[in-house]
Amino acid sequence: MLNVEHIGIAVRSLEESVPLFEKLLGVRSFKMETVENDRVATAFFQVGESKIELLESLDPEGPVGRFIARKGEGVHHIALRVDDIQREMQRLREQGFTPLEPEARPGADNKLVCFLHPRDTCGVLVELCMERI
Repeated sequence: MLNVEHIGIAVRSLEESVPLFEKLLGVRSFKMETVENDRVATAFFQVGESKIELLESLDPEGPVGRFIARKGEGVHHIALRVDDIQREMQRLREQGFTPLEPEARPGADNKLVCFLHPRDTCGVLVELCMERI
């Protein structure tokens, strides 16, 4: 079963964006962390049953840094929560979707993650994520 786990928003500065989103959402960020393999710093907000993830690039050549250089700040990805990421990756491969990674890998917020190529999803970067056990 798929559910929206979070929406990732690329920002230039967490220092500037976190207070703005705290005012906008009326809640404080509940978690900030650095994800070295993705070269980002993140801040999470709980909004109902889903989350908002702010992503600040730690490297202009990293995925989020390149995204901001091309498109500016904005929605970077939509993450879908799955019960079994390996099974879901296989199902989606069989349906013609292209994972950007051959296997799920550790991501932010204690998740295993895999991204789907945006050319297969109407230009939207889609992340599959599953809680790590």
